[in-house]
Amino acid sequence: MTRKANGAGTEDADAVLHAFVEGRRTALFRSAFLLCGDRDEAEDLVQTTLVKVVLGRRRLRRLDNVEAYARKTLVNTFIASRRRFWRHEHAYGDLPDRPTPPADADTGLVVRAALARLAPKQRAVLVLRYWEDLSVSATAELLGLRENTVKSHAARGLAALRAEVREEFV
Repeated sequence: MTRKANGAGTEDADAVLHAFVEGRRTALFRSAFLLCGDRDEAEDLVQTTLVKVVLGRRRLRRLDNVEAYARKTLVNTFIASRRRFWRHEHAYGDLPDRPTPPADADTGLVVRAALARLAPKQRAVLVLRYWEDLSVSATAELLGLRENTVKSHAARGLAALRAEVREEFV
């Protein structure tokens, strides 16, 4: 006899979660990379998010809201990681022989660098609004903020990005 979980059999729930992980892992990674700006950290962020989603599946009322739960978990995990005082320490096994060359003036690099200098909540709002293409209300709900707060974070974040990109290319 199959145990029921949230109105669906556990095999069905596991299949839905497996399909979600297979189908959305890359999209979650892209969002995570834009949030944190580092490939390795983004991979860790996605891994942590997916573990939390799988472990928290019983809290989901319906399995059709796994996407929203995963996105919220990703953003909350990112913001929580920025609160840790030790996040700036990086251990390196081997030091490079020579310094790295100066950063390329490519627009994508400049924008990602400017994005990395924003406050975590501003960065989360910009990624959700303009990368994930969420509405103001969906972003507000996901982050637990008021819509006006989302609008002001977006406006201030975009203004800061524009100023930094303008400085870089002038």
